[in-house]
Amino acid sequence: MKKKILLFILLVIGVLTITGCGKKEEQKKEEPRAAAVAFKEEYEFLNGKEVKDGIVHRTVTIDEYNPFVKVTPSELVEKIDNKETFYVYFGDKLCPWCRSVIEKAIEVAKSNNIDTIYYINIWDDEYNEILRDKYTLGKKDKPVKSIDGTEEYKRFLEIFDNVLSDYTLTTSNGKAVSIGEKRIYAPNFIYVEEGKSIRLTSGNSEKQTGAFDELTDEILADEQALFEEFFK
Repeated sequence: MKKKILLFILLVIGVLTITGCGKKEEQKKEEPRAAAVAFKEEYEFLNGKEVKDGIVHRTVTIDEYNPFVKVTPSELVEKIDNKETFYVYFGDKLCPWCRSVIEKAIEVAKSNNIDTIYYINIWDDEYNEILRDKYTLGKKDKPVKSIDGTEEYKRFLEIFDNVLSDYTLTTSNGKAVSIGEKRIYAPNFIYVEEGKSIRLTSGNSEKQTGAFDELTDEILADEQALFEEFFK
């Protein structure tokens, strides 16, 4: 009888120990990544803050289990040179077009089991370019380079050439002027396979004509379709 009681006690202790370890392991798995929390805080910090003339930043709610991991341009170049396969997002918390799609990007990426998207921001907090070339229109609407992009950016233009759009500026009378090089716009999501760019999307719906427009059901449906195709 005593042996049976002892065996029962040991069995109960064993079950409790296993259950406890399982809970600890489960909690460990559920802990959000520091990079994801930093991304959430970075984007949500601007919610409702004024941009200019009464216009405010769009309020976004970022999942703390989002897939974004910020990297430097040189780190991304290294991944490309190593012929890695990955997703990368060029954008910025200040970019209103980025804020229009970021929630849907996270939602669709997670539904497609994409757990990592590398992230490179392209502006500083004063809207100054920190990565890309920048041109303005000078006399007779001739393009004039006002900011020289980084060496990494020039490398990106070569690597992503097959998926990037042309860099154009618009004159006062609505005429498009080609700069003569490609452009990484914001937002640009790019899928890279073994170091080669395969596809790109901005995620922005053509039905959204203004960066601060309300996101209607139609616009959100378009975003959904664009990201589903991209993350397929």
